[in-house]
Amino acid sequence: MDSNTIREKYLKFFEGKGHKIVEPANLVLEDDPTTLFTGSGMQPLMPYLLGRKHPEGERLANSQPCFRSQDIDDIGDNRHTTFFEMLGNWSLGDYFKEFQIRSFWQFLTEELRLAPSKIYVTCFIGDEENGIPRDDEAAEIWQKVFKEAGVSAGIVEIGSAVDGDERGIKSGERIFFYDDKENWWSRAGGIATTPVGDPCGPDSEVFYDFGEAAHDPAYGKAHPASDSGRFLEIGNQVFMQYRRTESGFELLEQKNVDFGGGLERLTVAAMDTPDVFKGSLLEPIIDKLEVLSHQDYSDHKVEMRIISDHLRAAVFLATQGLTPSNKAQGYVLRRLLRRVIVKAQRLGLVDNFFAEIVPVVSEIYGGFYPTIKTREAEVISVLVREETLFRKALARGLRELEKLANGPEGEVIDGEELFKLQDTYGFPLEVAVEEIKIRGLVLSEKYAQEFEAALGEQRERSQTASKGMFKGGLEDESEMTIKYHTAAHLLDAALRLIVDPKIAQKGANITPERLRYDFSIDRKLTPEEIAAVEQKVNEWIEADLPVTFEEVDVDYAFETLGAHGVFRDKYGDRVTVYTIGSGDDVVSCEICGGPHVKHTGAIADGKMFKIVKEESSSAGVRRVKAQLQ
Repeated sequence: MDSNTIREKYLKFFEGKGHKIVEPANLVLEDDPTTLFTGSGMQPLMPYLLGRKHPEGERLANSQPCFRSQDIDDIGDNRHTTFFEMLGNWSLGDYFKEFQIRSFWQFLTEELRLAPSKIYVTCFIGDEENGIPRDDEAAEIWQKVFKEAGVSAGIVEIGSAVDGDERGIKSGERIFFYDDKENWWSRAGGIATTPVGDPCGPDSEVFYDFGEAAHDPAYGKAHPASDSGRFLEIGNQVFMQYRRTESGFELLEQKNVDFGGGLERLTVAAMDTPDVFKGSLLEPIIDKLEVLSHQDYSDHKVEMRIISDHLRAAVFLATQGLTPSNKAQGYVLRRLLRRVIVKAQRLGLVDNFFAEIVPVVSEIYGGFYPTIKTREAEVISVLVREETLFRKALARGLRELEKLANGPEGEVIDGEELFKLQDTYGFPLEVAVEEIKIRGLVLSEKYAQEFEAALGEQRERSQTASKGMFKGGLEDESEMTIKYHTAAHLLDAALRLIVDPKIAQKGANITPERLRYDFSIDRKLTPEEIAAVEQKVNEWIEADLPVTFEEVDVDYAFETLGAHGVFRDKYGDRVTVYTIGSGDDVVSCEICGGPHVKHTGAIADGKMFKIVKEESSSAGVRRVKAQLQ
């Protein structure tokens, strides 16, 4: 049974039980300051779980694409993926434990035809200190369900997962009680970290047993919550029945159910195969990698798992318009692609191969997610460009890394050397660290601090060197001129954001009294555009964004950082890049010699940015004059 069939069965099954099928949320979030990506099916529904009425009613279901960047370093085993689909169903104050447990059991045993004897479950052991009882209700429902199926269902209190690693399981045990680290849900983890005001509650997880042959004794004795490989979690039922208050936990008037089950995991459970990369959503990518590399998956599981997972995730992210960059979500995409290229080199895939893999992903998912097919060519273009750029940096960096590897045996590689690799060759820190560990080289325990120290020293050198170096329209380097200079960068960014992304600087003249800025456009700005540009610049000033800079290779500045610069042919090999903002709030990244204020709030000093004149400068060039008033 393939994944597309299972997805279809799931949605039809819960639709038949009165659920409305809702559209999945975007994978790339733009209006949620707490996270960069949609990481669960529940996440987009949080307002409704908190009490808001959903327009589709009280019973909902869907299949939600999810991405968890925190799992990047875990990819390589048989169960973890950064991207996955979460099959979900929700009750917003409607049904509760009995209906949910029996419905999921019915789906597993009747629709997927899983053997009841292969299913194990867990429940919450309770927390006496906080007045939360053991979830005997869920356990008793499970006992009845197993008994009706003719399966012995002994109950055991394990407590912590560590206790389980030491104890293991005994014959006849089927229902396991664990503490809040395993069987309690809140937006921030366990009971002690549950935010005040949030809904929360015990959960009941469901596991599939692949048998003793799948057990890895390195993880201790097998039990459902262990990492041994024998048991795989295929679904989690959260019973939101509490709310945390300043004085403790109280019962909710509206009890909710939040269920999530990984599609990839349900697929391999139906196949009775513990490797999620053998399921129908990933195996075609693995098959293509074997053809392209002339290597067998069985000999290169880690590399092929990382490549297939990361490229699948990258296709979904790029389909939603994300491009590689050094900012927030864009940097996560860049990191995925860099890791893919490094692993591909070990398989002998030294030529561009992204264009070969994207159509495979498109074929797998295009039926349910048609946008992947319609934007396939655009996604290929975005990913191949990043592949081409990074292969150049990778080749240079690996050559230098090999020199370090050939040094005296036992020599410690410190953070200063890693900084040189990144600063000179564009070789990313995280890739260098990974390559050093793979080669068995000795890495300084303080490499991170040493790297930051070297970066700080370089910034200080650049700041000293930049004094008096940049003329670029600055009449002097007085305090007001420096403020207007930084404001000119904000003006440039606002013009490209609001008026036209193709706008380019054509000249500037900045004095302590005002800034004059020329830019390419073949028409007059409208009064509405001028007002919007002013507003955006003032918003950025009020946000007090940090202004930072770094000295880098010119190619790295343009191709990797994505910096703007209008005089590329006149730049030397090294340039200074000034960035305004940080994380997902970067508004400007420009090649510039400085000087600038250290944070945008220093520009205003109680004044407002105002465009006082807009006029023609020459054919195809307009000029604005602006002041702080």
